Amino acid sequence: MGRYYSGDIEGKFWFGLQSSNAASRFGGTIEEPQFIHYYFDMLDLASVQYELLNIEESLGSKVTVIEDFFRDNKAYNYEMLSAVGISRDELSEYVDFRLGREIADCIIRNESCSFKAEL
Repeated sequence: MGRYYSGDIEGKFWFGLQSSNAASRFGGTIEEPQFIHYYFDMLDLASVQYELLNIEESLGSKVTVIEDFFRDNKAYNYEMLSAVGISRDELSEYVDFRLGREIADCIIRNESCSFKAEL
């Protein structure tokens, strides 16, 4: 069982790492109660890309390290991550980075991006 987001983009939030409001860091409009409904359009694209750049600069070469790790591993634990120099905080930033890329790609492709996130 997990928490999902669905709409123009779909996926599952990472258990124990990513909150249901992870997309809030990229802007958008929030509607509640059982779900957070996100809506982004072309006016939001610059702020999404700006936050992606901030995360990418923060992680630096760790983006490649994490992507390489998950290309070779379908599951993980913190001991495995530590062995390759990835911290829990870095992984948390990376999963938000992936979500932000999904949002940006969706905006570029559709001129808007709307999805709801389970709370």
